[in-house]
Amino acid sequence: MKKHLTLLLCLFFMASPALAEKRSARILVMGDSLMAWHKATNRSIGDMLGRYLHEPVVNRSIGGARIMYNLPISGSMGMKIDRQFRGGRWDWVVLNGGGNDLWFGCGCHRCGRKLNLMVTINGQYGYVPNLINRIRATGAKVIVIGYLRTPGVDSAIEHCRDDGDAYEARLQKMARQMKDVYFLSNKDLVPHGDKTFHTKDMIHPSFKGSAVIAKRLAVMIRKLDRGR
Repeated sequence: MKKHLTLLLCLFFMASPALAEKRSARILVMGDSLMAWHKATNRSIGDMLGRYLHEPVVNRSIGGARIMYNLPISGSMGMKIDRQFRGGRWDWVVLNGGGNDLWFGCGCHRCGRKLNLMVTINGQYGYVPNLINRIRATGAKVIVIGYLRTPGVDSAIEHCRDDGDAYEARLQKMARQMKDVYFLSNKDLVPHGDKTFHTKDMIHPSFKGSAVIAKRLAVMIRKLDRGR
């Protein structure tokens, strides 16, 4: 049943008009539900980024997607994040991922092996650096985005905080060692006690949360890419 549900979710997102490829687009968004949330209403991070930059953005992110994913059919359709990248001539690729690997893959307990497979403590090896090297080989610059934190309010993923912090520290170290790769943290974005950046589940971004993250992305891209 779980496999069939995953496949149906993939088919839904792949068929969504929000995923329509824009031939003139030079920015690609990839990842999991952080990036995919609100795609149905055209208010996802990718949608809002396009509005702030006044240019088309392709968003191939899929809710539930993972860095490590073994099912071949749904994986090839995007549930495995690296399969969301199919080459092309992009100026920028914006991506996230890994949260579902920690939450579902090891329950955010004793996740050292999972962390090491995604990215080693020195930031040099693993699934994520391999994916970024593949993207960089096409000439695209890369921004890796960190996750929202809850504002001191309990949620289903609150126990993942320590593993999430350790994972993002490795991603930040990785980005510092790679040319034209940048890490955008959202660790301190949400003020304590402010629930407006999240949906009711206190996991996914609200419209406001998506818009704020997109604006921070736009500022970063404009700062690094003077042609925009």
